[in-house]
Amino acid sequence: MAGNGGRRGAVRKGKKGPTTGSGGVRRRALEGKGPTPRAEDRPAHKKNRIARADGGGAGSGRRPGGPSRGGGTSRGPARSTGADHVAGRNAVLEALREDVPATGVTLMNRIETDERIREILRLAATRGLPVSETTKNDLDRMTDHAVHQGVALTIPPYQYADVAELLSIARDAFEPPLLIALDGVTDPRNLGAILRSAGAFGAHGVILPERRSVSMTASVWKVAAGAAGRVRVAQVTNLSRTLADLKSQGVFALGLDADGDVTSRELELATEPVVLVVGAEGKGLSRLVRETCDQVVSIPMHAHTESLNASVATSIALYEIDGRRSSRGIA
Repeated sequence: MAGNGGRRGAVRKGKKGPTTGSGGVRRRALEGKGPTPRAEDRPAHKKNRIARADGGGAGSGRRPGGPSRGGGTSRGPARSTGADHVAGRNAVLEALREDVPATGVTLMNRIETDERIREILRLAATRGLPVSETTKNDLDRMTDHAVHQGVALTIPPYQYADVAELLSIARDAFEPPLLIALDGVTDPRNLGAILRSAGAFGAHGVILPERRSVSMTASVWKVAAGAAGRVRVAQVTNLSRTLADLKSQGVFALGLDADGDVTSRELELATEPVVLVVGAEGKGLSRLVRETCDQVVSIPMHAHTESLNASVATSIALYEIDGRRSSRGIA
């Protein structure tokens, strides 16, 4: 504005008279300096000297005088880019027993220990896994508010197999392949339960499509209760194409649907190489997948029951297949 060329900046009037403002010159001085470092990380602090004297070193995250569980106990949950978490005492214990790849164990502060927690700590120490402690709120956030019971296991992203690997598992066992393919199943609890049934009845692997399908998450690991470490899971881009490729290798595709050509009790193909295709509850099999199947199998039920949960139907079908194979000395 005309006439303001000599303006010195804002003027503030106070009890001691007018003072000249900085005019933004000292704005940088108002910027934050980041979070305050922990006491153990400040060289001049008493806790830093105690930590160094105890052998933890500055920034080691080890509590002064605290026990070293597994690979050392630190404050705060273990973080890993792209990692997932298995939550719950039984689920974590089963995952460690099955030697599932893991990067650390996180316990809630002042957790009430029992035999499972002691076994978790023993297995973590054996494998050299770091054990950290955190608050209940942080553990809730880490596990996406799952029922963690005060413990979580950090695992790297799941490494999916390919279909050829599933077939090789059956070949190495000298058994006709028994695979499970899921068509549009999105509930992780269903996948976890199907993995348990697959392990119980001798299936050699599970096939998932990449799109519009459940994937291997912490919820699946929890429901599977260790079976996720024993039964391999493959992920494919196109399920119909994968089924056609399996058929070209001599594997029969059996769709599981309420309107089947045969019932599970009449399944003569059970002793052959088989991929059991399971659709979502309600929707059933998609059109293309159904047309690709060699046979559609239904489970006989009383009239007043409309449908079964996908995991329950899969368990019944696997039981029937396993029974036929066992009766003929195949499995």
